[in-house]
Amino acid sequence: MSRTAELERGLVVGSHGRHVVVETPEGRQLICHPRGKNNQAVVGDRVLWLPSGDEGSVEQIEPRRNLFYRQDEVRTKSFAANVDQVLILIAAEPEFSESQLARALVAAEAEQILPVIVLNKSDLAEAHARAWARLAPYQRMGYTVLPLNLKAPGLAPELTALQAQLRGRATLVLGPSGAGKSTLINRVVPGAQAQTGEISTALNSGKHTTTSTRWYWIDSTRQTALIDSPGFQEFGLRHIAAAQLATLMPDLRAQAGSCRFYNCSHLHEPDCGVIAAVDTADEGDGISPSRYRIYSELHAELSQAPRY
Repeated sequence: MSRTAELERGLVVGSHGRHVVVETPEGRQLICHPRGKNNQAVVGDRVLWLPSGDEGSVEQIEPRRNLFYRQDEVRTKSFAANVDQVLILIAAEPEFSESQLARALVAAEAEQILPVIVLNKSDLAEAHARAWARLAPYQRMGYTVLPLNLKAPGLAPELTALQAQLRGRATLVLGPSGAGKSTLINRVVPGAQAQTGEISTALNSGKHTTTSTRWYWIDSTRQTALIDSPGFQEFGLRHIAAAQLATLMPDLRAQAGSCRFYNCSHLHEPDCGVIAAVDTADEGDGISPSRYRIYSELHAELSQAPRY
């Protein structure tokens, strides 16, 4: 029998360092190691693996639909592959960073992944109203923006609406510290702690440290999944060219066709459709001042020569 005939298919459901946890079609999970330096799988990858005792080796990564990742000057961090949508969880308190939100949205646009913005802590009425107003430009751009109160008991209407948005999709969850990401996972995923335990067992209970990214099945038919990602302080976009940036920001993209110059940077050129559309009143269909400021800062950052 050839080596290729011995390969089995699996889904990567956990990762830590160079170790991954692969789930077989029957639901068994086991630790696998990549074969070769350029064969590093991430959560969400469909792989071909070779059994070796109670572990295995990843021999091949099947073609990806997408890969959601961030990149700064030093390193590239991959979150997950083959996802249907990215859920960006923010909260009314502590106040969320619009720059971090914009960066995550740009990364999703670059991979053509559907983004969903969820604003938690709707029980904090005044703070939630202020935060909701800050998200008005994103709603005008066509992004789905949902309110949420994870403290509400049972299947509250907001949680039901979110579950409908998740159904039938593999969703990567991003969120800063304090937004409620762990609470969301435990509320939405039946037996999340049990599934975490299964992965810990696959990692041989301490032989390897806890996984930093995890795939959770929400339903017994394995059609709906949440992917819990590690937190981050910065979200680098160095893999995106400065000239490409405006095409990945829907509000700027909608106005860029009105510019006099085809290669307009939207920073200083005359007759720039983007600059003309900046809405100082921060209402209507124009570009909000905060969004234009974020664009200008990101463009400057991405225009810098790499440091070696």
